[in-house]
Amino acid sequence: MSAQGCLAANDWICGEYLRSRSQELTDATVQHIWITAVSVAIGLLVAFPLALLARSRPAFAGPVLGLTTLLYTIPSLAMFSLLLPFFGLSAGLVITGLVLYSLTILVRNIMAGLESVPEEAREAARGLGYGPARLLWEVELPLALPALMAGLRIATVSTVALTTVGSIVGKGGLGNLITDALTSFFKAQVLAASVLCVLLAVVADLLLLGVQRLLTPWTRAGTGRASRRPRLLRRTDRAARPGTGGPSTDDDRTTAGDSVKAVG
Repeated sequence: MSAQGCLAANDWICGEYLRSRSQELTDATVQHIWITAVSVAIGLLVAFPLALLARSRPAFAGPVLGLTTLLYTIPSLAMFSLLLPFFGLSAGLVITGLVLYSLTILVRNIMAGLESVPEEAREAARGLGYGPARLLWEVELPLALPALMAGLRIATVSTVALTTVGSIVGKGGLGNLITDALTSFFKAQVLAASVLCVLLAVVADLLLLGVQRLLTPWTRAGTGRASRRPRLLRRTDRAARPGTGGPSTDDDRTTAGDSVKAVG
């Protein structure tokens, strides 16, 4: 069967469709990536102070976790309907909805990561004269990175999938193609757009995993990797280890493991 024939036959796999609609696929993919990236970035900016507030003020922890969980349970169609009076039919409507959905994952993982930091490391840093801000940025956040990155990866993959729902208002990236193709049962377009969504999720997860490995070399197995720990962090390790267990590599792996369990 000729390449042109696969379009006429409405085959699932059709090279002619990919060639003739390449620009349409590219534009939809770019819109999908843009909406996903902006939503996750804003979600992280909102979730971080919320997690810090919940940790520093235990009275706020319940309301913050309860509210973010409640937002996650709202169906996407109802969420967009509630936001419609404020944003209209725009990309802002989709991005705001996706940000709200990402909060429950990001807030919980940031809190889990910070709470898993060994108290010995905090005490050692305070003994070295670290103030609250320096303790957070130079000791707690590096040790919480595995859990934080785990949450970021889950939120990103989830957002890639949820972005397709934006086709309800015409701002769904690849979701627009899937919705249009389902209406006419255009097989090649349904398959191509769906495969691209899956590939985007896989590539985004692998990229974030690579960033996590670059930022946390001490969590990798093998000798000599611990020497790559941040200098100030190594100082707190030494101060926290006068015969007691500081945040060693095994501790870090335990921290990551506990955090991943918390995610689950």
